[in-house]
Amino acid sequence: AGGAGGGTGRLRRLPRLALAASVASALALGGVAAWQYERARDARQLAEQARQRADELTRLLAAPDARLAAGELPGGGNATVVVSRSRDRAAFLASRLPEPPAGKVYQLWFDDDGAMRPAGVVEASDGRAAVVMDGPVAGADGMGVTVEPEGGSAQPTSEPLAVMEFPAA
Repeated sequence: AGGAGGGTGRLRRLPRLALAASVASALALGGVAAWQYERARDARQLAEQARQRADELTRLLAAPDARLAAGELPGGGNATVVVSRSRDRAAFLASRLPEPPAGKVYQLWFDDDGAMRPAGVVEASDGRAAVVMDGPVAGADGMGVTVEPEGGSAQPTSEPLAVMEFPAA
């Protein structure tokens, strides 16, 4: 009689263990689904931001008053700045841009009669960059590029690698 009761107890525990395993599996699968949803949402947001930046750059380049100025960067790179006074915007384009030192970024600046105003950081890919500069062109007669700590700086902390005058209107 004692042996039969022990077997019955094991049989009763089996459904509970199966239920617990099923719940754990469902929770794990739910967690994976939520993680995948988050990743997909983040990817959609990044794609939308990239599309908006590309659209903004296209509108700037297509502006009837868009003017270009070109220059050289240290290490053999080339830089071009595109300015549209009617859109009050500028873009910085670069090729053969060397990788910045570890923990550093390239930062753009508007030159307002010698006073430097932050205009964003450059995110290069394979030595190429195309960045619509942050902020209005109004008041600026040129721009500069410096190497700054990751995340950028409020004021330049290094000598400019390049300074370019904006093209005449």
